Amino acid sequence: MINHNKYFRNAISIAAVTVMVSGCTVFSGRETTGEYVDDATVTTRVNAQIINDSSLRASQISVETMQDVVQLSGFVDSAKAKERAGEIARNTEGVRSVRNNIIVR
Repeated sequence: MINHNKYFRNAISIAAVTVMVSGCTVFSGRETTGEYVDDATVTTRVNAQIINDSSLRASQISVETMQDVVQLSGFVDSAKAKERAGEIARNTEGVRSVRNNIIVR
């Protein structure tokens, strides 16, 4: 009987930890490991395209991705450069949508 109680307590403990961990992920808006890797890949692709575009200064533009939504931020010298960065991001494989928060100064 002692072995059954120990097994039962271990099973309850494992279930409680599993529920707490999975609950935190859902409620905090965090990504799964697979989504994180996919988003890192999208970020790398967008950065590479921006770097390869001679009309943009890649060092002035920051790219972040969360659940296939790309957010661009930073500063550029013209509205044309802002539009071009957004266009590049939108046309990159794996991008669902773009939030272009680049500031023209």
